[in-house]
Amino acid sequence: MSASTAHLIDDVLGPNLRVVFCGTALGAASLAAKAYYAHPRNRFWPMLHETGLTPTLFWPRDYARVLDLGIGLTDLCKFASGNDNELPRNAFDVAALSAKIERYRPKVLAFTSKTGGRAFCGPKADLGWQAPLPGGTRVYVLPSTSPSANGPWAATRHHWQLLAQAVLDT
Repeated sequence: MSASTAHLIDDVLGPNLRVVFCGTALGAASLAAKAYYAHPRNRFWPMLHETGLTPTLFWPRDYARVLDLGIGLTDLCKFASGNDNELPRNAFDVAALSAKIERYRPKVLAFTSKTGGRAFCGPKADLGWQAPLPGGTRVYVLPSTSPSANGPWAATRHHWQLLAQAVLDT
């Protein structure tokens, strides 16, 4: 785990976003690459392409290009890195994420893990749609694409398709 006073990686946010993907924090591979979802076995980038959210397969080093497709990227923890169980106790800055979502007002905020979704939506949040935010942003909790996630990927990956269909229909 590492910590600093500056963001470990900049957000990819702007106006007119169809979806913002929010992770928990950078893992070791992402920190080393200075790129989102950079572990070679992370399923994030392949899932974006497989579900039709990106027209081609993006590589982690290309992460900033998703903004051109109306896709944003951020994390709940911008100052520390590591697996969720290695992060400082109060690592998740829900207020900062709320302010970003209020400012940019994406159509959908998608958490890329139950851990992130529960930190933001409450401890009972499960996979799928959550209550919309006051500004109208819809919220979805996805199964983690991290290779360290212990969830049953084959049984939960359909959530990525459900989210993508909703995003593509907007």
